[in-house]
Amino acid sequence: MGYRLDPQKRSKGESALIKNKKLFVASVALIVISIALNFPFPHQYPLGEAALMILNIPIKSADGFHYAGVFILFLLVLGMVFLHRSLERYHLRSFFAVIVIVSLLPPFLAESYQKTLAEGIYAVSYVKDESLCKFEMISEETLQGICELSFENYSNEEVSFTIGFYDRYLTEEDFQMLSLMNSGEHNNVKLLPNEAKVVRIKKEIDVSQIKNHVESGEAAYVSIIIKSGDKNRKL
Repeated sequence: MGYRLDPQKRSKGESALIKNKKLFVASVALIVISIALNFPFPHQYPLGEAALMILNIPIKSADGFHYAGVFILFLLVLGMVFLHRSLERYHLRSFFAVIVIVSLLPPFLAESYQKTLAEGIYAVSYVKDESLCKFEMISEETLQGICELSFENYSNEEVSFTIGFYDRYLTEEDFQMLSLMNSGEHNNVKLLPNEAKVVRIKKEIDVSQIKNHVESGEAAYVSIIIKSGDKNRKL
């Protein structure tokens, strides 16, 4: 005759891991949503910010308050609180596991997709931390701009696109800088299959009619938009 342990007499170590399934499901849903909203593809900024831009909702206040980031953080914290309350044990382990997953999973998935399944401009990686633009007045009305931008094409097909520049969070009192590189001819780029390339763009810009513009300086982490047909990526 077999012996069966009374469930009421189980030791604490044998108790169920999940004590509240509804809270657990809610926590997983909130954490997954926060990860999705923080997914850094196809643009540089997360999908949460992209959604706000589509709805014409500002992503940042004049005082620097980042609405999208705070909302995503709120969802994540709420999800972690629910997770803590839903588990019988392993609270500290689950906390660190969530932090690691939220930090590493989005960029890992984006990079994996770009290197394996992406096509066209979606397979193009822009190495922003290696980009640099230099500006210098060469006459009273002419500004010379030289930009060096690093790209890599992960696809097995040739990719062609145009490059546009933009100044992030430009106010009326700020000087135009990167956006000046949009003057004149289009900045066309062609990348061969699996090619890594540093693109050099040089412009001589007539600034006689531009009120606020840079006269001399450098800009790193250059913000660009790459376009091909009706597709574009803000990087």
